[in-house]
Amino acid sequence: MFDKIDLSVSSYDTAWVAMVPSPNSPKDPFFPECVKRLLCNQLHDGSWGPPNLQPLYTRDADLSTLACILALKQWNVGDEQINKGLQFIESKVASATDEDQHSPVGFNILFPAMIESALNLKMNLPLNAPTLDALFHRRDFELKRGYASNSEGQRTCLACISEGFGKSQDWDLVMKYRKKNGSLFNSPSTTAFAWRHLKNADCLKYLRSLLETFGNAVPTVYPLDKYARLSMAASLENLGIDRHFREEIRSVLDETYRGWLQGDDDILSDAATCAMAFRLLRVNGYDVSADPLTQYSEDRLFNSLGGYMKDIDDALELFRASETIHPDELVLEKQHHWTSHFLKQELSNTLIRGHKLNKHIGLEVDDALKLPRYRILGRLSTRTAIKYYNTDSTRILKSYYRCLNIGNEDFLKLAVDDLNNCQSHIREELNHLTRWVEEYRLDKLNFARQKQAYCYFSAAATLFPRQLSDARISWAKNGVLTTVVDDFFDVGGSEEELINLIRLIEKWDVNVGVDCCSENVEIIFSALKNTINEIGARAFTRQGRSVTSHVIEIWLDLIKSMFKEAECLRNKSVPTMEGYMENAYVSFALGPIVLPALYLVGPKLSEEAVGSCQFDHLYRLMSTAGRLLNDCQGFKRESAEGKLNAVSLAMIHGNGVTEEEAINEMMNVIVSKRRELLRLVLLEKGSVVPRACKDLFWNMSKVLHLFDAKHDGFTAHDMMKTVNAVMEEPILLSELCTRMTGACS
Repeated sequence: MFDKIDLSVSSYDTAWVAMVPSPNSPKDPFFPECVKRLLCNQLHDGSWGPPNLQPLYTRDADLSTLACILALKQWNVGDEQINKGLQFIESKVASATDEDQHSPVGFNILFPAMIESALNLKMNLPLNAPTLDALFHRRDFELKRGYASNSEGQRTCLACISEGFGKSQDWDLVMKYRKKNGSLFNSPSTTAFAWRHLKNADCLKYLRSLLETFGNAVPTVYPLDKYARLSMAASLENLGIDRHFREEIRSVLDETYRGWLQGDDDILSDAATCAMAFRLLRVNGYDVSADPLTQYSEDRLFNSLGGYMKDIDDALELFRASETIHPDELVLEKQHHWTSHFLKQELSNTLIRGHKLNKHIGLEVDDALKLPRYRILGRLSTRTAIKYYNTDSTRILKSYYRCLNIGNEDFLKLAVDDLNNCQSHIREELNHLTRWVEEYRLDKLNFARQKQAYCYFSAAATLFPRQLSDARISWAKNGVLTTVVDDFFDVGGSEEELINLIRLIEKWDVNVGVDCCSENVEIIFSALKNTINEIGARAFTRQGRSVTSHVIEIWLDLIKSMFKEAECLRNKSVPTMEGYMENAYVSFALGPIVLPALYLVGPKLSEEAVGSCQFDHLYRLMSTAGRLLNDCQGFKRESAEGKLNAVSLAMIHGNGVTEEEAINEMMNVIVSKRRELLRLVLLEKGSVVPRACKDLFWNMSKVLHLFDAKHDGFTAHDMMKTVNAVMEEPILLSELCTRMTGACS
């Protein structure tokens, strides 16, 4: 499928190509194979076009059928087919004025223009005077509105349907839209009509290349290869099965990157293709600038053909591209603002709720706006993509068309199988985690929150391939332990116990029965020591060196920072904001969860990489943004408990700063840190930390934004529905297909 793009052919466009006369013999067709195609491919009802077309696509059949009739009449062949075609138009003429019909681009101009052509050829059209008057009135209204408009988008649309104007068309204006491949708008019908009037060699070269590719018929848009391959790559990533197709996807992206650097017209001149290419290239580590997207600013997009037609798919792709924003990227900042505003408007009106071509588009837009990419976890994103996956790839320009590479059902089946298979071993690991909690008596610590489901969910939703089991278990166990230790330093332990725990970890090789001052300390230290040693042993087999001392150091840094925080609370001291943050990013307790897991995700992680500025910066950015986000959401609760955090300190040291102002200031810092974190994660050139390791920092950032979207979600219990969806609820393909069939009908 990556090698061959399967694009449906268009009877409408084939008819216009069939009307092209031979340069050497104007009374003969230049493409007789197209004429023969029309003669041999009329449907039993007298129409031309795809068989079994849905009733709401009848306008497409009307347009295609009349074009085919004109082509056959031009060459004085196919009287029987012409008569059958006229009978079809007579039987379906009501659809031409039915506003509920899916309308091909320019139908209100193209259909009346072809009727006029048929009348000029003395054809006996089975249309009564009121019907003709209604059609011509609509045509005149559209033309009057178009000529009166100052919109470049309107002028572009009129140029795209040049065959509706005949000799009156402004060909100097039209030829401004000629592409490097010789076509006009990648449209065979427009290009064929232009050649008849201008005899432009490049137009003819384009048409000949089409027939060399497709044989005796042409599609309604060509080429579509770049868009189709990028769509396939995007679908595989969205459905969570891209790891099975890494070589194919890398090949597509390499080719796309070369085209991007060379200014490939097929990539850059189409809004959706350009936006998708930018997003996929950036998130896969290619160094791409957002500058080419400036041509799709709000005013420029709506002055293009797609923008004039309010193509929601274009706007949605541009919105998704803007979510890969780096610090100080004004282009993407503006793009995010206007696309989100536009999509919200479209979501609120009936246009999108009854979107005629893709019943899933409203749900997709709603989901994209509610769940930004920095807040949706891999497995949640996959479930959503499966839920909204549209296997009906029907689209309509001047004619109905489908690309079978887009919305392929095999992708959906594989994704469902993959998700359900992953879910089965996820449940096994969660049971293992539950047994581990009981074995080490962590459930006996009454002061501690029992959050093993949340801790494991955050690992399973982001590290879902089966081979990452060790990394998931490390992440989840350390998540449970950091929760226990946090509660121990917060409410469960005396000062003596806290100091005792620190000393035990510093010494490490101790006699637990003798050196622990309490049962609680013994439980916590024993669980810590056994877990750290287990992680160290598993990491050794992957890294070829001992990392246990580093994991101990990570834990020691955490509990010392927690002790310092507990002392401040006990002494009622008020630190500076700088002093608070220098300790708080460590005490936020992400270090023991994320950093040991880096040794277990696959790549070798050298001591030089671990000691690098880049490694430290990734950790600080993740932890600082997470701490500030948690402080904003937990401010009221912590204030009631007499605790200080970043928000209260900003108010104390800010000379009259209000709570709202302090939180707004924190949120601006969070956005800045998050964007810089994403930039570092995606950076390939000069990176000493492997991408697979960097992804864990970004995954944790997404976990934090999900849990703290509205309040401190980790402390609350309202995330359990989301947790259960990932770990307990399989997707049944039969139910999904039934639901999709209903949505498409």
